[in-house]
Amino acid sequence: MQAKIEKISPLSALAIKNIEEQEGKPVDFLSFREKLSFANISHPEKRKEWKGARLAIKEALDAISMSYPGFYKDEHGKSYPMDGYGNVSLTHTKGLAAAIFHKEMPVGIDIDYVKEKVVRLGPKFLDPSEIDFLDNDPILYTIAWSAKESIFKCQGRKGISLRQHILLSPFSQEDKVIKGKIRNTDFADHYYTVKVERTGNLIMTYTIW
Repeated sequence: MQAKIEKISPLSALAIKNIEEQEGKPVDFLSFREKLSFANISHPEKRKEWKGARLAIKEALDAISMSYPGFYKDEHGKSYPMDGYGNVSLTHTKGLAAAIFHKEMPVGIDIDYVKEKVVRLGPKFLDPSEIDFLDNDPILYTIAWSAKESIFKCQGRKGISLRQHILLSPFSQEDKVIKGKIRNTDFADHYYTVKVERTGNLIMTYTIW
């Protein structure tokens, strides 16, 4: 999956950045609070991931003509704009960082590489009904994991189990949009629609409306 900027609607955009290519890019747009956070990250790879995600959200905001307000994390670990306007989600995997922004709706985004071992891990994050239709396919398992992560990030509360509380409707490799819901919690009957993009062995999912 190549680096890109995509304007989803007048209210929303996403961006994907190659982390290594961002190393020399300036970050003078960061808020004072973010600059302090960045300065306190000692691990080189974590610094690159953090910076890549902020550059991604900056470009997503540029795509819908919005200024960068700075972002902070609440007690649940969910990021919010410091000016209180809009919704954001950030993610990264090996070599890539991505971000999505929506002016009005909560959002969630995730990127993951397809790996064979995800099938063995399935019982840790899948309901038995999901295992039945995923058919031991690493691609489908990765899509399921990623979609649940996107839903988890969108709802933004701790204590939600991917296996027990997030249930996906059956889908195939050809499906570009899948459905999911949160059940058996205070957030029960919250329904989600997730867009799926696949390039080679990389899967990206994000919530849509």
